[in-house]
Amino acid sequence: IKVGFGKIKNSKLTKQMKGVFTKKATEPKKILKEFRVNNISEFKEGNEIGLELFKDQKYVDITAKTIGKGFAGVMKRHNFSGNRASHGVSVTHRSHGSTGQNQDPGKVFKGKKMAGHMGNKVRTIQNLEIIKSDLENNLIFVKGSVPGSKNSLVLIRKNVKKIVRTTTLEKNSKIQTQVLKKTEKKLDTIKTSNQQKNLTKTENKKTTEKKEEKK
Repeated sequence: IKVGFGKIKNSKLTKQMKGVFTKKATEPKKILKEFRVNNISEFKEGNEIGLELFKDQKYVDITAKTIGKGFAGVMKRHNFSGNRASHGVSVTHRSHGSTGQNQDPGKVFKGKKMAGHMGNKVRTIQNLEIIKSDLENNLIFVKGSVPGSKNSLVLIRKNVKKIVRTTTLEKNSKIQTQVLKKTEKKLDTIKTSNQQKNLTKTENKKTTEKKEEKK
């Protein structure tokens, strides 16, 4: 399925894209993305897709491009400890050290952790919890860190891994029920204490009245 979103002027479109949108008789969209779907019959041309897909969903996988941080050294990029700060070490305090072995194998293996370009890569964060979803404004609130900078595009999918974990909403509801129970107990104890006080007062009144009658 091809999904489009975001408004764009006709003047900014190419002739090919203008032809595509005129054939489909739809408004031009800024971004087009393709998705694999199990049942194509569920979707029709021109239909709007909202957050109803994630209505019964508790967790979500989010993919986006991370923030680019330029050329970074080994200590920042791969969390290396660096060389010693003394005992003959000069200039190479933050270097990675040796990169290979000896004449055999006589090469540096692929994937060796070295200094280089850091960030600006597509990364997925799994099992982010949905706290709230606003269907009217098409907003979804997620707990946890999301890859990418501000106002960057994000791909949201249903979580692949199954998780058995209590959500924050469930925890909050449990806490609320516990607090309500405690308050009810306190109110009951206050009521019983007040009733006992009233009984003692009435008994004291009766005793004083009897004493006065005897006099």
